[in-house]
Amino acid sequence: MPSFEIGTSETLLAELRRWVEHETPTTDAAAVNGLMDLAERDLRAVGGAVERLPGRDGYGDTLICRTPGQGRPVVIAGHLDTVWDHGTLAVSMPFRVEGDRAYGPGIYDMKAGSFLAFHAVREILRHEVPTRAPITLLLTPDEEVGSPTSRAPIEAAARDACAVLIPEPASTAGGACVTARKGVGRFVIRCHGVSAHAGGNWQDGRSAVVALARLTLKIHAMTDLDAGITTNVAPVWGGTRPNVVPPEAGCEVDLRVATIEQGVAMERAILALAGEVDGVRIEVTGGMNRPPFAENDAILGLYGRAAAAAQAHGYALPKAHRGGGSDGNFTAAMGVPTLDGLGCTGAGAHAPHEHILWPDLAPRGRTIAHLLETLGD
Repeated sequence: MPSFEIGTSETLLAELRRWVEHETPTTDAAAVNGLMDLAERDLRAVGGAVERLPGRDGYGDTLICRTPGQGRPVVIAGHLDTVWDHGTLAVSMPFRVEGDRAYGPGIYDMKAGSFLAFHAVREILRHEVPTRAPITLLLTPDEEVGSPTSRAPIEAAARDACAVLIPEPASTAGGACVTARKGVGRFVIRCHGVSAHAGGNWQDGRSAVVALARLTLKIHAMTDLDAGITTNVAPVWGGTRPNVVPPEAGCEVDLRVATIEQGVAMERAILALAGEVDGVRIEVTGGMNRPPFAENDAILGLYGRAAAAAQAHGYALPKAHRGGGSDGNFTAAMGVPTLDGLGCTGAGAHAPHEHILWPDLAPRGRTIAHLLETLGD
């Protein structure tokens, strides 16, 4: 048990509601920064050593808060951005509580988990709790698009860390935390053909759509479920009118792999699709975005401590392997013991029925607080 009380699930939900009702689409840096402002103010008020890294490339800032102490820190990192556009609250997903479920855009992925991390660090600072190791809290602005600006600060913070905690939402399978994730690759394919009248001089055209269709089938055939490799082509675009041989077409490609070696081989295979085929020029850009997060003995040791803490707080904490990536992929690939999926239970990430099981806020928060207080060399 943590040496301080973090509050009831009801009080935690009341404050979390303010976070949910502050919409933070990744693409609106000012909106994300508005929630960063709120977190920064509260952390500074209790004596947190706060650093704010200015946003770039259209994304919001990254907030770093450090607590006092000596030795290698415990890092905990969560993102404030969501996939939901402005107006979602008013139009289709108002914050609401129905029984043990609390709904709202981003509440499950991952404002509840990021809030619990923030709250635990704030209360440790407020109560001047002596922790075994210093804590570094990161709140980031761009995880939902691959963490293009926050990856470097996350890796910098983790470089000398003894452990990394990621409060992404708990798995829908029994509220499990995450000890392994697949690596993620993202690619863009653009096909440049030759336009022509589809009836008058069809033979003079070179269809970019047909070329893309053939590539789509090739990429789909690269999936190997037994090996843990999946590919997905979407979205797809191309053509202008039915009577014009399409000169342009394109798509995005999602790749998931189980090992670093698979990522290297698959990246090479997809990029090798570039070139010219039957008069259509094919461009392929992109690559591996997140390395695989592989379970190992150090991660299992960290999981054991979390499972014991959860048991003390009245619930079982199973473990799971997930296909989706997170910022934990970066730190696990660095060799730092990383435990993910420590956020709240619920379901519906990126879906209109997104919700948390709000009575779990306090017990889950106590586990996070306990780990932050007791982990260290």
